[in-house]
Amino acid sequence: MRDDDFIVSKTDLKGRITYGNQIFIEFSGYSQQELLGAQHNIIRHPDMPRGVFKFLWDTLAQHQECFAYVKNMSKDGGFYWVFANVTPSYDEQGQVDSYFSVRRKPSRGAVDAAAGLYQLMLEEERRAGPKDACAASLALLVGLLQQKETDYESFIHTL
Repeated sequence: MRDDDFIVSKTDLKGRITYGNQIFIEFSGYSQQELLGAQHNIIRHPDMPRGVFKFLWDTLAQHQECFAYVKNMSKDGGFYWVFANVTPSYDEQGQVDSYFSVRRKPSRGAVDAAAGLYQLMLEEERRAGPKDACAASLALLVGLLQQKETDYESFIHTL
């Protein structure tokens, strides 16, 4: 990504893309028609632990925003890293009706740190097997945070 780029997208409650800005289209390699209505995980890179997304969805379910470093995969099989902020959006009655995400270019140091952590989480997912993969990698993340005597948000902002 370029320093001044912001990738913006919006999804419905099921994670289907309802909006993507031109930079999202550019980096994903998909056309607007291919993206609209598709699951946002169309750009999920296999190097991303399932536990990260479990944490993200659990955080959103608590009506809180979530920050995360994410490795995305473009249509041609290439990849790009982002520092993502995902936020619930609310209707006039105060009910969550969608999710809004803004992603920007992460620092090289943050990418290196996230990639190392995610490799550990992926190894834990493989050890645990498909049924327990999310819980196992999330437990590993929580354990590491406890060892560092910090919470997720503080940790992610120090990378």
